Amino acid sequence: MERIEHRACFGGWQDVYRHRSSVLNCEMNLAVYLPPQALERACPVLYWLSGLTCTEQNVITKAGAQRYAAEHGIIFVAPDTSPRGDDVADAEGYDLGKGAGFYVNATQAPWSSHYRMHDYVTQELPTLIEANFPATTARAISGHSMGGHGALVLALRNPGRYRSVSAFSPIVAPSDVPWGQKALAAYLGDDRDAWRGWDACALIVEAHERLPLLVDQGEADEFLATQLQPERLRAACDAAGHPLELRLHPGYDHSYYFIASFIGEHIAYHAAALKG
Repeated sequence: MERIEHRACFGGWQDVYRHRSSVLNCEMNLAVYLPPQALERACPVLYWLSGLTCTEQNVITKAGAQRYAAEHGIIFVAPDTSPRGDDVADAEGYDLGKGAGFYVNATQAPWSSHYRMHDYVTQELPTLIEANFPATTARAISGHSMGGHGALVLALRNPGRYRSVSAFSPIVAPSDVPWGQKALAAYLGDDRDAWRGWDACALIVEAHERLPLLVDQGEADEFLATQLQPERLRAACDAAGHPLELRLHPGYDHSYYFIASFIGEHIAYHAAALKG
């Protein structure tokens, strides 16, 4: 890995690395915050998945997560949101292609040669982080919007891999909303049964692990009714007896102002699980 950014931050270091991903078959950027405790001992890891149009930069420059990661002694890892490079397939618009990987393993051409974000986040990244940094195997996952969808789905698909999961403004039922329908049809094909394995509300029904879900949603979110629909997640969890804490916040929108307001509570939530 090549370190391309190195900045002191809350007693630790906010770094960005570039590395060759064998899973995605391209060069990727990866943000890693090392808290001050990492100078003396191995620390647990919180993986953050960002939303549509984002890179690894959005969360590390806007959320203020480093302050709380330093407080709790957590390594904070933020990958990019899709494969990158001149030979990577792309599409018109912001909600498909580069910046919109949706954290699935694509099965359809031209996407399948690069778009395997599920395997990148759940397999390649932990191997890379735990081999190159003072990281324990205690992992948590969180994310925003498309990344909130990713956090929920990856945790539900991989029981035992994460000790905790949370999400801000997640796409909870991509099979039933425009963003998700466009992406899943392109990456996975038209068979809606194949989509169920990447839909949090569908996965809840078959979940073998009842890992509690923490979800924060702003009630002034401009995408609330059309793309997010958290009531679908509440209904699925109620029907399956799956633990869910869904917190609705009046006045908050879809932006990083919302994330920055509650990221400290999320990191404290993960810290309790990671140290337990």
